[in-house]
Amino acid sequence: MMDYSNDKKKIVLIGAGLVGMSFAYSLLGSHICEELGIIDIDKKRAEGEAMDLSHGLAFSGGNMKIYAAEYSDCFDADLAVICAGVPQKPGETRIDLLHNNARVFKEIVEQVMASGFNGIFLVATNPVDVMTALTRELSGLPANRVIGSGTTLDTARLRFLLGEYFAVDPRNVHAYVMGEHGDSEFVPWSQAYISTKNVLSICDQSEGRFSRDELDGIAVQVKTAAYKIIEAKRATYYGIGMALRRVARAILQNEGSVLTVSAYLTGEYGQNDVNVGVPCVIGREGVRRVIELDLTPEEQAKLEASCDFLRGVRAELKQ
Repeated sequence: MMDYSNDKKKIVLIGAGLVGMSFAYSLLGSHICEELGIIDIDKKRAEGEAMDLSHGLAFSGGNMKIYAAEYSDCFDADLAVICAGVPQKPGETRIDLLHNNARVFKEIVEQVMASGFNGIFLVATNPVDVMTALTRELSGLPANRVIGSGTTLDTARLRFLLGEYFAVDPRNVHAYVMGEHGDSEFVPWSQAYISTKNVLSICDQSEGRFSRDELDGIAVQVKTAAYKIIEAKRATYYGIGMALRRVARAILQNEGSVLTVSAYLTGEYGQNDVNVGVPCVIGREGVRRVIELDLTPEEQAKLEASCDFLRGVRAELKQ
């Protein structure tokens, strides 16, 4: 394994909106990178955000160069994080965002690649699985180096809610949300554990204290969380900002962490030519490998349905 410990770690953030700046703020004092460039269509805003963040460095315990960047600055970036795009409005599904954001991405990716960029793309813009696939196609980079935030945030929401339900530390909850980051996502309960014990077994042995029906209710809460947050405060940004930081850390520190990013499947789970949220080992090269969980036939069918939906949306965009 290559030693990346002495690398200068540079991130270029594209999009200085609420999601992008929540991610940027989460980097202060994190020691994840030494350089953060911010690109926005409103360059004055990028300059102001960079200045504001820089003024907090004295309290962060870290040392990081933060500045308003140009696309030409992407040439030596390790990570290009795309948060730009049209925001999701109340009552609007992630797929409704598709066509406007596709036009935005074409311009962004072409300019990033024109700089000589040879790093890793991390995509957060919704619908994230489709936008990740589009970034992969536009960039021409190897699929392992184009990653979407996928269901990382959904998985964090799931573990938080299961921790509350079973009264355990969420860090001891091992469960995943898989599929599209959207309405066709699902929880494979056969692969959900508290420590090393399956949650379904815990429910069956709890004499009514815990139930499978309530687990299904938690899955619904996870799936509808974004809609409720958008209805209440018009946008979601803190959670996804932290999720992006977690993925960025796994990449730049070469961790080998398992995260449910949107990865390109080439036969895993019997699926091909689709970006979808699945557990992956993440390191300095991006996606090292996809982990294939032992899904039940019902869970496998849900994943196939989610992949079919995403392929259909991608085909519609191509038309």
